[in-house]
Amino acid sequence: MHPALPFRVSDEAALLAHLAQFSFATIAASVEDRAVVAHAPVIARRMGEGLVLDFHLSRGNALAPALAGGFHAVAVSLATEAYVSPDWYENRDSVPTWNYVSVEVEGPVAALAEADLIALLDDLSALEEARLLPKKPWTRDKMSPGKFETMLRGIVGARMTVERFEGVTKLSQNKTAADRAGVIAALADHPIGRRMQDLG
Repeated sequence: MHPALPFRVSDEAALLAHLAQFSFATIAASVEDRAVVAHAPVIARRMGEGLVLDFHLSRGNALAPALAGGFHAVAVSLATEAYVSPDWYENRDSVPTWNYVSVEVEGPVAALAEADLIALLDDLSALEEARLLPKKPWTRDKMSPGKFETMLRGIVGARMTVERFEGVTKLSQNKTAADRAGVIAALADHPIGRRMQDLG
Protein backbone atom coordinates (compact mmCIF):
# COMPACT_ATOMS: atom_id res chain seq x y z
CA MET A 1 0.00 0.00 0.00
CA HIS A 2 1.40 3.40 -1.00
CA PRO A 3 2.26 5.38 2.15
CA ALA A 4 1.16 8.79 0.82
CA LEU A 5 -2.31 9.71 2.08
CA PRO A 6 -3.41 11.69 -1.03
CA PHE A 7 -3.43 8.42 -2.99
CA ARG A 8 -5.35 6.31 -0.47
CA VAL A 9 -8.92 5.17 -1.16
CA SER A 10 -11.11 3.92 1.69
CA ASP A 11 -14.60 4.37 0.25
CA GLU A 12 -16.06 0.85 0.37
CA ALA A 13 -18.43 1.36 -2.57
CA ALA A 14 -15.54 2.50 -4.78
CA LEU A 15 -13.37 -0.43 -3.66
CA LEU A 16 -16.15 -2.94 -4.33
CA ALA A 17 -16.78 -1.42 -7.78
CA HIS A 18 -13.07 -1.82 -8.55
CA LEU A 19 -13.13 -5.51 -7.56
CA ALA A 20 -16.25 -6.11 -9.64
CA GLN A 21 -14.53 -4.63 -12.70
CA PHE A 22 -11.02 -5.99 -12.11
CA SER A 23 -11.83 -9.32 -10.51
CA PHE A 24 -8.56 -11.15 -11.22
CA ALA A 25 -6.28 -10.80 -8.21
CA THR A 26 -2.87 -11.87 -6.95
CA ILE A 27 -3.09 -13.74 -3.63
CA ALA A 28 0.09 -13.64 -1.51
CA ALA A 29 0.76 -15.55 1.71
CA SER A 30 3.54 -16.98 3.82
CA VAL A 31 3.24 -20.77 4.08
CA GLU A 32 5.80 -22.71 6.11
CA ASP A 33 8.17 -19.72 6.03
CA ARG A 34 7.95 -19.48 2.25
CA ALA A 35 6.35 -16.66 0.26
CA VAL A 36 3.68 -18.14 -2.01
CA VAL A 37 1.67 -16.34 -4.71
CA ALA A 38 -1.41 -17.43 -6.63
CA HIS A 39 -3.59 -15.69 -9.20
CA ALA A 40 -7.36 -16.14 -9.09
CA PRO A 41 -10.66 -14.50 -9.97
CA VAL A 42 -12.33 -13.15 -6.83
CA ILE A 43 -15.80 -12.14 -5.72
CA ALA A 44 -16.42 -9.86 -2.74
CA ARG A 45 -19.54 -10.71 -0.74
CA ARG A 46 -21.23 -9.19 2.26
CA MET A 47 -21.65 -11.76 5.02
CA GLY A 48 -23.55 -10.41 8.01
CA GLU A 49 -21.74 -7.29 9.23
CA GLY A 50 -18.54 -7.91 7.29
CA LEU A 51 -17.06 -8.67 3.91
CA VAL A 52 -15.50 -11.83 2.52
CA LEU A 53 -13.48 -12.45 -0.62
CA ASP A 54 -14.17 -15.81 -2.28
CA PHE A 55 -11.82 -17.44 -4.79
CA HIS A 56 -10.76 -20.87 -6.03
CA LEU A 57 -7.44 -22.54 -6.77
CA SER A 58 -6.21 -25.59 -8.59
CA ARG A 59 -5.48 -28.41 -6.15
CA GLY A 60 -1.94 -28.35 -7.54
CA ASN A 61 -1.46 -24.72 -6.46
CA ALA A 62 1.14 -24.22 -3.71
CA LEU A 63 -1.45 -22.46 -1.52
CA ALA A 64 -4.10 -25.19 -1.83
CA PRO A 65 -2.70 -27.64 0.78
CA ALA A 66 -2.45 -24.81 3.33
CA LEU A 67 -6.22 -24.25 3.21
CA ALA A 68 -6.77 -27.20 5.56
CA GLY A 69 -5.11 -25.25 8.40
CA GLY A 70 -5.90 -21.78 7.09
CA PHE A 71 -3.48 -18.91 6.52
CA HIS A 72 -3.29 -15.11 6.44
CA ALA A 73 -3.11 -13.52 2.99
CA VAL A 74 -3.19 -10.31 0.99
CA ALA A 75 -5.08 -10.09 -2.30
CA VAL A 76 -4.14 -7.35 -4.79
CA SER A 77 -6.20 -6.28 -7.79
CA LEU A 78 -4.32 -3.98 -10.17
CA ALA A 79 -6.51 -2.11 -12.63
CA THR A 80 -3.88 -0.47 -14.77
CA GLU A 81 -0.52 1.28 -14.55
CA ALA A 82 1.67 3.61 -16.58
CA TYR A 83 5.24 4.86 -16.43
CA VAL A 84 5.45 8.64 -16.04
CA SER A 85 8.48 10.37 -17.59
CA PRO A 86 9.83 13.54 -15.93
CA ASP A 87 10.02 15.01 -19.43
CA TRP A 88 6.23 15.39 -19.34
CA TYR A 89 6.32 17.77 -16.37
CA GLU A 90 6.70 21.52 -16.46
CA ASN A 91 8.95 21.12 -13.39
CA ARG A 92 12.16 19.57 -14.76
CA ASP A 93 13.54 18.76 -11.28
CA SER A 94 11.55 15.55 -11.08
CA VAL A 95 12.21 11.83 -11.26
CA PRO A 96 10.38 9.01 -13.07
CA THR A 97 7.43 7.37 -11.34
CA TRP A 98 4.41 5.16 -12.04
CA ASN A 99 0.74 6.04 -11.84
CA TYR A 100 -1.60 3.17 -11.02
CA VAL A 101 -4.93 2.10 -9.54
CA SER A 102 -5.11 -0.91 -7.22
CA VAL A 103 -7.03 -2.45 -4.33
CA GLU A 104 -5.66 -4.55 -1.46
CA VAL A 105 -7.68 -6.96 0.67
CA GLU A 106 -6.18 -8.68 3.70
CA GLY A 107 -7.35 -11.28 6.18
CA PRO A 108 -7.42 -14.92 7.25
CA VAL A 109 -8.27 -17.53 4.60
CA ALA A 110 -10.08 -20.84 5.11
CA ALA A 111 -11.45 -23.56 2.84
CA LEU A 112 -14.94 -23.26 1.34
CA ALA A 113 -17.51 -26.04 1.60
CA GLU A 114 -18.31 -27.71 -1.72
CA ALA A 115 -21.77 -26.11 -1.97
CA ASP A 116 -20.21 -22.66 -1.49
CA LEU A 117 -17.54 -23.47 -4.08
CA ILE A 118 -20.20 -24.42 -6.63
CA ALA A 119 -22.10 -21.20 -5.90
CA LEU A 120 -18.87 -19.25 -6.36
CA LEU A 121 -18.17 -20.87 -9.74
CA ASP A 122 -21.72 -20.16 -10.92
CA ASP A 123 -21.48 -16.54 -9.76
CA LEU A 124 -18.08 -16.05 -11.40
CA SER A 125 -19.20 -17.39 -14.74
CA ALA A 126 -22.41 -15.32 -14.60
CA LEU A 127 -20.40 -12.17 -13.83
CA GLU A 128 -17.92 -12.72 -16.65
CA GLU A 129 -20.46 -13.98 -19.20
CA ALA A 130 -22.50 -10.80 -18.63
CA ARG A 131 -19.52 -8.83 -19.96
CA LEU A 132 -19.81 -10.73 -23.25
CA LEU A 133 -23.41 -9.80 -24.05
CA PRO A 134 -25.12 -10.05 -26.48
CA LYS A 135 -23.55 -13.53 -26.57
CA LYS A 136 -25.88 -16.04 -24.94
CA PRO A 137 -24.34 -16.72 -21.49
CA TRP A 138 -22.56 -20.00 -20.85
CA THR A 139 -23.84 -22.07 -17.92
CA ARG A 140 -22.61 -25.44 -16.68
CA ASP A 141 -25.81 -27.16 -17.84
CA LYS A 142 -24.20 -27.06 -21.31
CA MET A 143 -21.63 -29.63 -20.10
CA SER A 144 -21.97 -33.38 -20.48
CA PRO A 145 -23.58 -35.13 -17.47
CA GLY A 146 -21.00 -35.74 -14.73
CA LYS A 147 -18.25 -33.65 -16.37
CA PHE A 148 -18.65 -30.66 -14.04
CA GLU A 149 -18.47 -32.90 -10.96
CA THR A 150 -15.31 -34.54 -12.30
CA MET A 151 -13.64 -31.19 -12.96
CA LEU A 152 -14.76 -29.87 -9.55
CA ARG A 153 -12.46 -32.40 -7.88
CA GLY A 154 -9.46 -30.58 -9.36
CA ILE A 155 -10.03 -27.32 -7.49
CA VAL A 156 -10.53 -26.00 -3.96
CA GLY A 157 -12.56 -23.01 -2.82
CA ALA A 158 -11.30 -20.39 -0.39
CA ARG A 159 -12.81 -17.56 1.63
CA MET A 160 -10.90 -14.60 3.04
CA THR A 161 -12.53 -12.79 5.96
CA VAL A 162 -11.72 -9.18 5.20
CA GLU A 163 -9.85 -7.34 7.94
CA ARG A 164 -8.27 -4.62 5.77
CA PHE A 165 -9.76 -3.19 2.58
CA GLU A 166 -7.91 -0.26 0.96
CA GLY A 167 -7.10 1.13 -2.42
CA VAL A 168 -4.54 3.31 -4.12
CA THR A 169 -5.39 5.74 -6.90
CA LYS A 170 -2.06 7.34 -7.74
CA LEU A 171 -2.74 9.74 -10.59
CA SER A 172 -0.26 12.58 -10.01
CA GLN A 173 -2.50 14.23 -7.39
CA ASN A 174 0.68 15.49 -5.71
CA LYS A 175 1.74 17.44 -8.81
CA THR A 176 0.84 20.92 -10.04
CA ALA A 177 -1.97 21.42 -12.53
CA ALA A 178 0.61 22.09 -15.26
CA ASP A 179 2.54 18.90 -14.47
CA ARG A 180 -0.67 16.86 -14.43
CA ALA A 181 -1.72 18.36 -17.78
CA GLY A 182 1.61 17.30 -19.27
CA VAL A 183 1.14 13.70 -18.11
CA ILE A 184 -2.45 13.61 -19.39
CA ALA A 185 -1.35 14.93 -22.81
CA ALA A 186 1.51 12.42 -23.04
CA LEU A 187 -0.58 9.42 -22.02
CA ALA A 188 -3.41 10.46 -24.35
CA ASP A 189 -5.77 7.47 -24.73
CA HIS A 190 -3.93 5.21 -22.26
CA PRO A 191 -6.32 4.02 -19.50
CA ILE A 192 -4.28 5.95 -16.91
CA GLY A 193 -4.56 9.12 -19.01
CA ARG A 194 -8.33 8.68 -19.20
CA ARG A 195 -8.50 8.09 -15.43
CA MET A 196 -6.52 11.29 -14.85
CA GLN A 197 -8.91 13.23 -17.10
CA ASP A 198 -11.90 11.84 -15.17
CA LEU A 199 -10.27 12.81 -11.86
CA GLY A 200 -10.01 16.40 -13.09
